[in-house]
Amino acid sequence: MFKKIIATLAMCFAAVSFAAVDANKGSAADLDGLKGVGPSLSKRILDARKEGEFKDWPDLMQRVKGVKEKSAAKLSAEGLTVNGQSFDGAAAPAKAGKTAKAAEAKPAKQ
Repeated sequence: MFKKIIATLAMCFAAVSFAAVDANKGSAADLDGLKGVGPSLSKRILDARKEGEFKDWPDLMQRVKGVKEKSAAKLSAEGLTVNGQSFDGAAAPAKAGKTAKAAEAKPAKQ
C-alpha cells in the first residue's frame, strides 16, 4: 500500500513539474522556471509582450531578440507555448536570402 502511495505521488509531481507556460500569460518567475530561460530572456519576453500579446511563434521570434527557430524548438520542448501552441518548425518564417542562395547553388538538371 505504501509503495502505491509513493508511486501515485511521484506521478503527480512529474505531471505538475512539466506544466506548460504560455508566453502571453506567464510571469517572470514562471518563465525563469523553464530550462533555457534565464532572467534576461524572461525580461525580453515580458518587454515585448507589453507591446501586445504574441499572435504565434513567428511573431514571438520576430519580436524577442535571441529567439530563433533552433532556440524556439528547445524552449517549446521545455514547455513554452504561444497561445497554447507548441513550436512547429514549419510555421517559422523562411529566410529569403538562404532560399535564393540555395536555388542558385543547385542548377536544375535538364
